[in-house]
Amino acid sequence: MVTALHYNDLVPGFVAILEDNPVRIAEMRACLAEALPAASGIVFENAFEMIEWLNDHLGEVMLISLDHDLPLPGVDGRTIACGGGRMVADFLASRAPTCPVIVHSSNDYCAPGMFFALEEAGWPTARVVPYEGHQWVRGVWKPQVVKYLRDGWIAP
Repeated sequence: MVTALHYNDLVPGFVAILEDNPVRIAEMRACLAEALPAASGIVFENAFEMIEWLNDHLGEVMLISLDHDLPLPGVDGRTIACGGGRMVADFLASRAPTCPVIVHSSNDYCAPGMFFALEEAGWPTARVVPYEGHQWVRGVWKPQVVKYLRDGWIAP
């Protein structure tokens, strides 16, 4: 499922986010409205959909943020594998770098692999580790967005 964050006809680019937690998504929306109010954001809950979209729109993206684990509840209590952030990281690593990336995953086993795959491919990459529900979004994720903006990786 794709969720629009904020649309504006005069937008300099997209912020593409891979995240499946509605509370985190809401907090990311609020932080983006403060830090990058002119940006159009799009949230993907499924790595396959994100890769398909990025294949057509990567040149329009100013920032990418990736979670790793994306299980969704399916029928009869079974989870549906929606592809993890590593799939998106590998897709990006096969392309020329075009924007900064934030890896926002608490998966200490898989997140470093995502980080190093992107970094090795030349993508400006940072990792933030979630903590205390969604408080980390404002505590460490938004400051990383602002740092990318301040350092010139994201155009205002």
